[in-house]
Amino acid sequence: MPSEDAAAEAGNSLQETQFTAIPDDAEPNHEWIPDRSKHNDRNDVRRSNYGTTYRVADPSSPDNDSTKNAPIRAASPRALSPDLLRGLLMILQAIDHCSVSQGAWRHGVALESEQDGTIVKKWNDPVPWTARMLTHLCAPGFMFLLGMGIVYFGRSRSKLGWSSWQMVKHFAIRAFFLAAVNELLFTLPFGRGRIIILNIILLALAVNYLLAGLLWLAVNASEQALSRLLKSLHSSSSDEEVERPLLQDETGHAPTKSVSTWAVRFSWHIHNCILLALTIITIAWNHWLSPHQGHCPHNTSPDYSGPTQPNSTTLGPWFDFWFLNVQYKRVISPFPPLAWLSPAILGLLYGRIILSRTWKPYTINASNALFGVFLMLLFVLTRLLHFGNLSEDCLRMPEQLASPTRNQYLVSFRSFFYIIKYPPSFAYMTFTMSLNFLLLAFFGALPEKVARRIPTLLTFGQSALFFYILHLLLYFCMAILVKQWFGHELDHKDSMTGKPAIGTEGEPAVMWITWLLGLAILWPLCRWYGRFKSTKGVNSVWRFF
Repeated sequence: MPSEDAAAEAGNSLQETQFTAIPDDAEPNHEWIPDRSKHNDRNDVRRSNYGTTYRVADPSSPDNDSTKNAPIRAASPRALSPDLLRGLLMILQAIDHCSVSQGAWRHGVALESEQDGTIVKKWNDPVPWTARMLTHLCAPGFMFLLGMGIVYFGRSRSKLGWSSWQMVKHFAIRAFFLAAVNELLFTLPFGRGRIIILNIILLALAVNYLLAGLLWLAVNASEQALSRLLKSLHSSSSDEEVERPLLQDETGHAPTKSVSTWAVRFSWHIHNCILLALTIITIAWNHWLSPHQGHCPHNTSPDYSGPTQPNSTTLGPWFDFWFLNVQYKRVISPFPPLAWLSPAILGLLYGRIILSRTWKPYTINASNALFGVFLMLLFVLTRLLHFGNLSEDCLRMPEQLASPTRNQYLVSFRSFFYIIKYPPSFAYMTFTMSLNFLLLAFFGALPEKVARRIPTLLTFGQSALFFYILHLLLYFCMAILVKQWFGHELDHKDSMTGKPAIGTEGEPAVMWITWLLGLAILWPLCRWYGRFKSTKGVNSVWRFF
């Protein structure tokens, strides 16, 4: 069965949008650059990886002034940093899927499940452990880019005159399309008629794409309604705009600020706070709904490993499907959609902030890096203060048994980074999103010429769903030949058939060569598809890939 780590961002919405606003009179899908004849030719115009163009003034210019140093709003065809991050995540998740397809090693940082309430007793080997820790970045990273892309997509389509109903229709169609791909790619070939739903991330992406899209529309509508209400409450009887004096500036003059501007900004901040609260709530409910409250039972039996079936609540299987990883006779879902909603909402919040004004690249990169460090500090606190882990008292490795009174996370290096993915814990989200933000800052700091020359990242990042579908088919087909040539019977059973598993475990070179060969095959195909897709209109189904 394919690994559940990550999937392509839903429809790759970010591909069709810009980071900055296009003037109303600019033609859609064409780059708009201000008339440079209106500015000093000695000023240098540069574009950042975030799609914003800035004029860097020549200090020797005699007519250099503050207005010529102001940022120039410009639309670039693509923003590089999210594409580079997405491309890297695609390559990382290919490691997971390639290894799973040929049975190169056990799937996980430990030989037991990475599930809430499961005791773990033995670590995986160092190479599989490292690979799994890297691929942990993928699922939350894709969800984050999904939410981020929705904001850019919605802003772009608003400028093209789309109504809210058109966007709802688009979100619903794209979500249905992703769900259909999930059925065709996973349920039919691996379910073999016995399973009607096999959710390996794509179904969760589909649901969260629709929910995040609807949430974005609701926030936009509510934000405008609140600002109108505030303006009406402060308007004068003559319906003229009220002016309020602010603090005096250094010249002794009292500048004024309209209630209209104040109302818009206040409403914007309020709704950002709402999105932040939802981001926290939607990860916290993974802990609230845990049947074990994130703790393993104190059982001294050496044969006890925790529950043999996925967690369940008293609210019934329909409720559990949305919040917990479930395994029923006809439904298998290790990626409960609502358990993975938090990073998508965080992406909405991030996109709103990025699009709120024209930021300097240094400001964006520094903010990404600082937020990444902040999240990593939160992760460290989850280890020290024992909160947000979903794995308390679950580490029963030899090092924990030798030091039973010590903090289980501080006993060894690998213990410190043990995180629960099914469902994702707060510690899991802070750790993985910390690294994703740091990578976003790194890619944003690269000069554009350097960023465009990084092999394969942009190509894969700009054709994400196409890559995802193709790489699964390719690696599982290649695994058939690899197993025939190098496969042998393993010491555990196949999770789908229940028969002894066949794989290449013990020969890691075979997996790494297969992985690299697959990427080499995929690169020209994705490059061709990217060019093909660029010739299609904004409503084309080909842009879903």
